[in-house]
Amino acid sequence: MSSLITLARPYAKAAFSLARDRGQGERSLASWQDMLTLASQFAADERVVRVLENPLVPPPQAVTLLLDLAGDRFDERFQAFLTVLGESRRLLLLPEILTLFKKLRQAAEQRLQVRVVAARALDEDQAQRMSTALERRFNCAIDLESEIDPGVLGGAIIYAGDQVIDGSLRGRLNKLSNALTR
Repeated sequence: MSSLITLARPYAKAAFSLARDRGQGERSLASWQDMLTLASQFAADERVVRVLENPLVPPPQAVTLLLDLAGDRFDERFQAFLTVLGESRRLLLLPEILTLFKKLRQAAEQRLQVRVVAARALDEDQAQRMSTALERRFNCAIDLESEIDPGVLGGAIIYAGDQVIDGSLRGRLNKLSNALTR
């Protein structure tokens, strides 16, 4: 997995630069993210994967397959980007390129994707208070996504970028158990 990310990184940076150079700011980034999302969905489909992995399929034909699937939803610059990926036989990297592109976009827009895992769904007030607190802590806008996991017992586990904040009852019990067994 890490080798795929390493291979995808320069392409994600190139896609990000192409999107920003278009001069439409966030709208262009959103448009490129949408096109990357669609292309990634195609590249992840097992039927398409079989074609893309086949060494007998020439790169232009592989790119044409994606373009035909997309119809008119890819602009000229994105089509050129796909052509470069195809020539390098890197079309299967599209899902990883999308992941990295999203991270670059969030950093540029000073946004952080945060996933909160709790035993019960957060109500609007809880979600708003948590977003506000996290915005202060990380000094950026927060895109909050919540997930329910009854195994958390109580409290929440927060995944913010590279950081994990375990405020769950299970986490506290594990800490207590570890402290008592030392």
